[in-house]
Amino acid sequence: MSWSRRSLLTGGAAAVLAAPFLRLLQGQAHAASGDACRLLVFFTPNGTAPSRWMPVGDGGGYSFAPGSILEPLADRTSDLLVVSGLNFHRAENHEPGMAAMLTNNGAAGDVGAGMSIDQYIATAIGGDTKFRSLELGVQTSAWGGNQQTRMCYGGPGQYVTPDDNPVGVYQRMYADLLQDPAEAARLLTRRQSILDASMADLDDLHRRLGAAERIKLEAHLAALRQVEQSLSSSGLCDPGAPPAALATYDNDSYPELASLQLDLAVEALACDLSRVVSVQMSHTVGGPVMTWEGLSEAHHALSHMDDSNAAGVADFVTAERWYAGQFSALLDRMEAIPDPGGDGTLLDNTVVIWAKEMGDSRLHICEGVPFVLAGGTGEHYTLGRHLAASGNHASLLVSLIQMFGFTDNTYGDVTAGSGPLGGLL
Repeated sequence: MSWSRRSLLTGGAAAVLAAPFLRLLQGQAHAASGDACRLLVFFTPNGTAPSRWMPVGDGGGYSFAPGSILEPLADRTSDLLVVSGLNFHRAENHEPGMAAMLTNNGAAGDVGAGMSIDQYIATAIGGDTKFRSLELGVQTSAWGGNQQTRMCYGGPGQYVTPDDNPVGVYQRMYADLLQDPAEAARLLTRRQSILDASMADLDDLHRRLGAAERIKLEAHLAALRQVEQSLSSSGLCDPGAPPAALATYDNDSYPELASLQLDLAVEALACDLSRVVSVQMSHTVGGPVMTWEGLSEAHHALSHMDDSNAAGVADFVTAERWYAGQFSALLDRMEAIPDPGGDGTLLDNTVVIWAKEMGDSRLHICEGVPFVLAGGTGEHYTLGRHLAASGNHASLLVSLIQMFGFTDNTYGDVTAGSGPLGGLL
């Protein structure tokens, strides 16, 4: 009798065993397919000061000038793809830039159906995880849900709301493990007994399988045993103590809230709770007063300091450098964790993109909008470069979805042009 993997996993005791863990096995299969495995979008608001952001040099010989916005990433130049010079199509100013950044103003009939790329990519890789996508925020919703405060879209005008409360994120992520200890022990015993009671059936099935399918079953059982062992041992996916309960919109809590949300984002990816995660640091026309950096004006106000105001521009650069430091710390967190479904680190198999909604914030324009990419081991794009690009940023969105196995050649508004970003590979 010949058994396929599909029939094996949909019948009898094997299906009972596979159900809680199948997404982990599918994640490993996806990792081996050659497509990217995970996506993390990191957003900071209010554009930038291009002359203080721009790397020195193009191609692989680039660097970050002393005192520049990206200098906190100086020890990672070989790990980054820095992209400059892209323009948004049919978008100017804060709010339109926020709406177009990940959607390219797509309509229902366009590729992406009006979704932001994170939501579109999640339709391919996120469906078998606990969260098809997970949206985390840091002080994004004090003004409610509108174009100023939302970057993720489930369709035209359909906001996907980030969760600004780390305690709430933690409870959602670990709800099935945050039980009474006695109940958790009972559940663990039940899972173990199900496995043990089914071994006889699986042994019988093993004898009836062909050699090739026998190898698959053995590998499957080994994976189940490994997951079962992880259920009863401490580790990254043990929820541990909940994060501190902070005032979600207290200005001086912003750094700690950001750190907690970045930790939870990395945990969600590492535990395969989600393969598509976004961290939205504040919102456009907003941002904290970075008192912890010695600043006294809000990020949005600093973003409009004219070059004639040297002290104001210097303060804005200080604020932007703090965000660059958060991005660097995020990459450090991911690089320190072994990949849960394959070789290398979590960063090696995750495409990470730092996005902004405008270019020069003083001019309120969505031209020359900066992006920084990291992760993915460079399989889908060449790292260690500054790519001085041109044209519409839709080409970058096309490149990103193609990394995840899509064959679409446009994204969002089709009048923006077609094809992936030239020079990305």
